[in-house]
Amino acid sequence: MTPDPTPYDAVLLVSFGGPEAPEDVVPFLENVTRGRGIPRERLEEVGQHYYGFGGRSPINDQNRAFLAALREDLAGAGIDLPVYWGNRNWDPYLADTLRQMAADGVTRAACFVTSAYSSYSSCRQYRENLFDAVADVPGAPVLDKLRHYFNHPGFVEPMVDATLAALADLPEQVRDQAHLVFVTHSVPLTMNDGSGPDGGAYVDQHLSVVEEIVERILQETGRRHHHELAYCSRSGAPHIPWLEPDVNDHLRQLHADGAPAVVMVPIGFVSDHMEVVYDLDTEALATAAEIGLPAMRAATAGVDPRFVATVRDLLLERAAVERGEDVVRAAVGRWPACWDRCPAGCCPNPRAERPALAGADS
Repeated sequence: MTPDPTPYDAVLLVSFGGPEAPEDVVPFLENVTRGRGIPRERLEEVGQHYYGFGGRSPINDQNRAFLAALREDLAGAGIDLPVYWGNRNWDPYLADTLRQMAADGVTRAACFVTSAYSSYSSCRQYRENLFDAVADVPGAPVLDKLRHYFNHPGFVEPMVDATLAALADLPEQVRDQAHLVFVTHSVPLTMNDGSGPDGGAYVDQHLSVVEEIVERILQETGRRHHHELAYCSRSGAPHIPWLEPDVNDHLRQLHADGAPAVVMVPIGFVSDHMEVVYDLDTEALATAAEIGLPAMRAATAGVDPRFVATVRDLLLERAAVERGEDVVRAAVGRWPACWDRCPAGCCPNPRAERPALAGADS
């Protein structure tokens, strides 16, 4: 039987965006930090990370590859829906994409966001941007955000396999005792405290994924590796407490404590964008080399067919819900499958209350 995506007549990939040329870097960073009062000199300093890669973020090319894979996956399943792409911070901007969707006659789209967890910056801020884009486009389609997928097997299973592959690439004599350092984007403590309907969801969702991956590696190898959650990409003022430890500090501490090797597992990221290729592949691996700690970095989910198929699964699940049908929701670990519409007051804006789409309070 052909899968039924009704009432949706399109899919919208919603992402962060990134510069595509050196002259884009500072304007892009100004978009990202608008309203925070960050001086231009600091933006130019951060921009050096991008200039080291030709002034081009890898994220847009990765989104293009994901779009192609998603279109192929949907077509292969007999689902004839157009797939669009809009960014928060760089071209193609969400409002421009919605104008094209409206011109194409799209009436209702399911939105897949390239951020898997609950927090203001990884969920509600996207919802605010969707609200702004819809408000800016007469005749914009109705937009429904698909649920969080940090615990969907299509995301977790590629991360398990990537971790096993990275362990296998370590020298044999240190492999069995290697520490697993799971890495995600740091956020202010207050943002974690406000994440999810009851607070603390950002860290707890990550820990649930960590536990699941460690358990599955135990089942595959017979070994339970020491493991920790560490953070990268802190960008706030020094006096504001953010989640710690920083991955570089943590690598130094592990080495001092006698850890023989590490595998860094970027569970907070769905593809190899700047926080991975700079913060981990460049900076953290340099730290490991400097202190003489054997280290590997596990791959992200990227365009793994299981992760690409996750979008199809979430689309069909939500479509059935909207049609009033019972559904079985795929989820692994101790967190159940998450809500379809974010609860009222979930992941509040730390600066000022703003309207957001796709929530119970929308």
